[in-house]
Amino acid sequence: MTVRLSDVVGVLEELYPPAWAQSWDAVGLVCGDPDALVRRVLLAVDPVEPVVRDAVEGGFDLLLTHHPLYLRGTTTVAATSPKGRVVHALVRGSCALHVAHTNADAADPGVSDALAERFALRDLRPLQPVPEAADKLVVFVPVPHVERVLDAAAAAGAGEIGQYERCAWSTTGTGTFRPRVGASPHTGEVGRVERVDEARLEVVLPRSRRAQVLRAVRAAHPYEEPAYDVLELAAQAGPRGLGRVGELPAPTSLRELTETAARVLPATAWGVRSAGDPDQVVRTVAVCGGSGDSLLGEAGRAADAYVTADLRHHPASEAPEGLGLVDAAHWATEHPWLADAARRLSAATTVETVVHERVTDPWTHAVPGHRTARSSPA
Repeated sequence: MTVRLSDVVGVLEELYPPAWAQSWDAVGLVCGDPDALVRRVLLAVDPVEPVVRDAVEGGFDLLLTHHPLYLRGTTTVAATSPKGRVVHALVRGSCALHVAHTNADAADPGVSDALAERFALRDLRPLQPVPEAADKLVVFVPVPHVERVLDAAAAAGAGEIGQYERCAWSTTGTGTFRPRVGASPHTGEVGRVERVDEARLEVVLPRSRRAQVLRAVRAAHPYEEPAYDVLELAAQAGPRGLGRVGELPAPTSLRELTETAARVLPATAWGVRSAGDPDQVVRTVAVCGGSGDSLLGEAGRAADAYVTADLRHHPASEAPEGLGLVDAAHWATEHPWLADAARRLSAATTVETVVHERVTDPWTHAVPGHRTARSSPA
């Protein structure tokens, strides 16, 4: 089956919609011809020169990265800078670049789900949930056509509640109308009052899917002019959001959790460090792939320990009391997502996906500190 870049981008935007990205972020297709064929996709955390070189030399048609190439605007792609050289290498090598960053962070499942899986966390929920706007669609359908209309609405994204799909409620009554001159009624005649056994069909849907669901319902409905209402519901916290919180299979200590992190995460020179009482009992763990000190407050309210990256000195010093901290390399906490994204992309297309294993964490060497005797202050 021929797969074009536009097809792959469509799948990626279904998995990680650009609308879910933070306002400051830069996600989506960076370079590439939408009509170009895609056979092989390389997934990596960083779009840096060594990774791009591996993508081009490996014959990959698309490089999917988590981190953006241009997070801020630019006026040049001249090959006089690392980013410019990346663009030139990709174009010369006929390799496209697509970015899924904070939209993949907020996805369900997303970056933090893959990190949570490394610790076998159960009963996952977002650390910082995203309020989701929802609608309720009420449509009146002739009774014999209810199943067809419901199937169409469900296929377009309506009727999902938790782990259930095609959820709906209906009751029956009598619909009445009189077609005017120029109408082409499915039932009845122009100028004559008609009464039909109809069902009142109700389904909920994400507001972002409203246009798609309405198109699907109108296409499946037998009437020329279906009667329906769209009711906007109050926004509620959904399954998407930044970070994840879950329960460990069994209680452990902060020391053991730190050792587990060092074992299950990709190795880096940065390693893994922790803050807090090493013997603290940990049952509930919060995780956030990438820089996570902005969520310290949420983690303190939800968990016994927090696994993330890039914890700064002052926020860590002022972390909520009793919250154990486990700080790993930024790259290492995000790399686990690549395998999950590769599986989902392969399941939806015929492309070959490969996860890039090159460590692109910028820190390449670390020396353990040594305690030395200090004189007492005067």
